[in-house]
Amino acid sequence: MPFDASPSGAHPARHHAQRLPRRIYRLRMLGMGLAALPVGAVLLENSAGWGLWAWLGFTALLWPQVAYGLALRHREPFRGEIRNLLFDSMLAGMWVPLMAFNLLPSVLLVTLATVDKISTGIDRLWYWSLPLMLAGALLAGALTGFEMRPVTSMPVMLACLPMLLIHSIAVSQASYRLVRKVKRQNRLLDELSRRDTLSGLDSRGHWQEQASMLLAQCAETGEQATLMMIDIDHFKTINDRHGHAAGDDVLRAVAGVIRHSIRTLDCAGRLGGDEFAVLLRGTDLVAAENVAQRIREGVEALRLQSAPGLHPTVSLGLARADAPSAGLRVWLAAADRALYRAKSNGRNQWAIHEGLHTATVAP
Repeated sequence: MPFDASPSGAHPARHHAQRLPRRIYRLRMLGMGLAALPVGAVLLENSAGWGLWAWLGFTALLWPQVAYGLALRHREPFRGEIRNLLFDSMLAGMWVPLMAFNLLPSVLLVTLATVDKISTGIDRLWYWSLPLMLAGALLAGALTGFEMRPVTSMPVMLACLPMLLIHSIAVSQASYRLVRKVKRQNRLLDELSRRDTLSGLDSRGHWQEQASMLLAQCAETGEQATLMMIDIDHFKTINDRHGHAAGDDVLRAVAGVIRHSIRTLDCAGRLGGDEFAVLLRGTDLVAAENVAQRIREGVEALRLQSAPGLHPTVSLGLARADAPSAGLRVWLAAADRALYRAKSNGRNQWAIHEGLHTATVAP
């Protein structure tokens, strides 16, 4: 019978598996109820006996309740619901000969039942359902002698319309919800890939992409840019003395200082460990030094509840994009040399790399 599945239940993850029976229960109730209209119209025209009417009652009213209970009681509700979906197809196949092959409702039942399997997104489910649908048709046909009354009357056609229209709308809505959900998940995954989860700054890969694009822009337009490398002083000692939780707090706090010390058009990222990098767009060294001073003072003023008595500091290395065509690796190496000089000269200060010369600036 149609309406036996929802695209939202396609993924067999644990939390989806627990919700799948409830979602399909509602759709199965709707689908079986709608399908009962043309089937009942055909049975009425054919003067069917009480046995077929009782089977229709089971199919439309009782089976959705039974299927829901079976799925919930199954050790793996997702697999239990797949079994129910396959039985739905068998029921659809059985009703074709039970309606004496009345053309329009038979075609609708088979088509919509197959479409429902496809719309679940469950791999090859529609393919698995075809043999069961055929088996149901053969079983019911053997019981009825394959009686043929294929002509569809106008009353039966009218009874088919609610199933055709409402089913199409419901499946389209379910597919639309799935597409929107996938888009939201893709946006979230994209955002997660761009962000370092601990610091909230750009991830290493995303930051490197931004740096490469900025260098290309500088090479093309002559725009100024400054790269700032930032390293937390004695970070290993902080972890050893205060614990890694406190070390993570320091990383987050330093990232917060960096974030609030730069402009929205600048780009800050965590390259790994206790090392950060900032792209200062359209900025000469004088302006970059002002940013470096804000960051240095901001970090020096940090006080953490998780590590009383800790006074973190940072060292910074600055390098202009003097040779943007040389590439990001050369630019990073220049800023890294300036950072090394700042550390060698006592830390808690910044150094500037200018061509072949590196100048150190202490607070």
